[in-house]
Formats: sequence, structure tokens, C-alpha cells
Amino acid sequence: MEITNVTEYDAIAKEKLPKMVYDYYASGAEDQWTLQENRNAFARILFRPRILIDVSKIDMTTTVLGFKISMPIMVAPTAMQKMAHPEGEYATARAASAAGTIMTLSSWATSSVEEVASTGPGIRFFQLYVYKNRKVVEQLVRRAEKAGFKAIALTVDTPRLGRRESDIKNRFTLPPNLTLKNFEGLDLGKMDEANDSGLASYVAGQIDRTLSWKDVQWLQTITSMPILVKGVLTGEDARIAIQAGAAGIIVSNHGARQLDYVPATISALEEVVKATQGRVPVFLDGGVRRGTDVFKALALGASGIFIGRPVVFSLAAEGEAGVRKVLQMLRDEFELTMALSGCRSLSEITRNHIITEWETPRHLPKL
Repeated sequence: MEITNVTEYDAIAKEKLPKMVYDYYASGAEDQWTLQENRNAFARILFRPRILIDVSKIDMTTTVLGFKISMPIMVAPTAMQKMAHPEGEYATARAASAAGTIMTLSSWATSSVEEVASTGPGIRFFQLYVYKNRKVVEQLVRRAEKAGFKAIALTVDTPRLGRRESDIKNRFTLPPNLTLKNFEGLDLGKMDEANDSGLASYVAGQIDRTLSWKDVQWLQTITSMPILVKGVLTGEDARIAIQAGAAGIIVSNHGARQLDYVPATISALEEVVKATQGRVPVFLDGGVRRGTDVFKALALGASGIFIGRPVVFSLAAEGEAGVRKVLQMLRDEFELTMALSGCRSLSEITRNHIITEWETPRHLPKL
């Protein structure tokens, strides 16, 4: 059966993967309310398309931190991709590069920064978890920079791991043939069997709960790479992030895997965008499954979006070809949405192209 949309890969991945692995990728925290809401919130935003505009030529290109990419659709960091497919992060890196977009490599990848760099050219960002041992962090950041990575996406919503009940039930741990490659040789690459989630125990032992804004400033003293703060959901924190020297903000609720009952990222986006007042770019991570979702995020002020689960599910289903197809489908759908909305370039996508259900007609532009 031909795959015609991104969501169809979910069921294929579920069929193919061991339960422990699929559940790790698919699940959210606790009641999984935010997991559902990340999708549902998109459905409450409708279009106000403009007609009779010449849309014979559509330009989706954009720049992110000065790097030109083919479309505002990028690959989010997702951990342990070799659990999904033997080629793991290698396949994802090649697919993102072929699509002319950015891949973000997870700290907890099953391929190292050097291995991913060896796949060939491409613009890559590195997602960072701050370990208690700062020497380890420094070493890792320097390795990423040396391997040609262009930015750090600092995850700030994980002083502790969220409660993911399927991981507890499944006693989740990294399969024995795999390691967290970036930490191999540091005795930090293995995850032990635990009485609950092996990952939760690993985080409790290794990740620094004292992480604060001063550490965002410290990071800037050890690297010249720009820092994106990933995990911002409020205007207050957006303003502090800018003061702390962030080059950009990723509105993210960690795929609804951390604190349940936070808003969907698409719902939190506008507050964050308004708080930044255009001083730094704001990106959206979470819940994007359609080209229409990409358009809605840009209409609400995002400079681009990141996709996570669609990447691991398509990787599980079809390897590199699956990830390529996901990126292509989203690109094609987004281009079509632009055309049918009367937008020829990203700069033409405005707040007036959408209506949110919480708006009454008085919010709309004067005729």
C-alpha cells in the first residue's frame, strides 16, 4: 500500500519494532494529555486563504542562523535511532542533507558526532544535555564544533526525566548491542537495567539538576557556536533567554514527554514570539504532521519547525528512504498550502492567513 502521508508511518513502525522500542518513541508523560493536545491544537486553527494571486512560482527557502536551507522544515533531535533501524543517525543525516535541510543530533545518539559528520556534507546542529560532570560537557561541545556542527540546541526542560509509564512497565533500557556513542569510553555510554525506566535512572545519576540561566552564559564561554534554547513555553522565559545570550528559541514541550498538561507548542508559540519582539528567531517543535501545520506555525510567527517522531517512525519503516519521503511529503504539502493560501514566499505568510478558534471576528483585519 502506497504511503500518502506522514502519519501512516506510525502504524508501520508499531508493527515492525519491539514493543519496548516503539513505546519509548511513541509515548508521552503520565496521562498523555499534552501528547494528544500537540496534535489537536493544530486542528483548531483554520485558514483565511487569499485568491487570484499568481502562485506559479513558490519559494520555500529560508535561512536559519545564517545558513540557507531549502524549506523551514528541520529534523529535531531524537535519541537512540539505531533502535529504529541499523543505520540510525547515519540514515537520518543523509536524508536531511539530501533534502537540503538541518539535522539536529541528540546527545543520546547511537552514533557519535564524528560518525554523523563522516556521512558527508550537511548543516547539522547538536542537541546538548548538561551532565553533572562539566568536563564531559566541555569535551562533547568541542568535539561537535570540531566535527563541523553549526549550533547547540540546549535542552532546558529536563532537570529530571518526565514520568513515562510505558517505559516503567517495559523496564526500558538501551538494547545490549547499542551504546550512547558520544559517551563511549567515558563509562557514561551504558544504561543499566533498573526497577523502573533505565533511562530515568540514568538521567537521575548523570544529568545536572542545578542547571540554570548562568550555565547558558557559561556555555558561550566554551564555544563560538550559537545557542538555541530548546524547551521554552512562556514569554517570561523567552525574554530571559535573550538576555542570557540565546541566538534563538525552540518552543518545545519535549514531545509531551516531560510535564503533562502544558499547552501544545502551537498554542504557546504566539506568546513566545510576541515576547521576543523579533530579536531572535523562534522555532516550533512538536505535533507537526502535515504541511498545513507548518504553514500555521509560520503564520503564528515561527521561523521554522522541527519534526521528531515522524523521523524515527519512517526510519523504522524504510530507513533512509523513509526519512527522505517524510521530508518530501511535508515539503510538497507545505508548498501546496502556500499556493492555495496565496503565498509565494515565506515572507508573505502572515497572521491574517489564519484564524484561531479563540478569536471572534473583531480580531480580524478591518476591511
